[in-house]
Amino acid sequence: MPQGSFDIAADERRLERSVAAALRIIDAAQIERQAPPVRHARDRLTKVYRLMQLARAKERLAV
Repeated sequence: MPQGSFDIAADERRLERSVAAALRIIDAAQIERQAPPVRHARDRLTKVYRLMQLARAKERLAV
């Protein structure tokens, strides 16, 4: 087997392992984001942000 084709095969295997590892990390992050404590915190921050936007809009209208 020529040296060049061996390197390509090894490179492809490394790339496949790297992609698989990245997909596992993404999957774990998505699961973590859906965990109840994280989900609750994200929902709360969303509500606070929207309330702040509403307050700013009211201030602009009052001026």
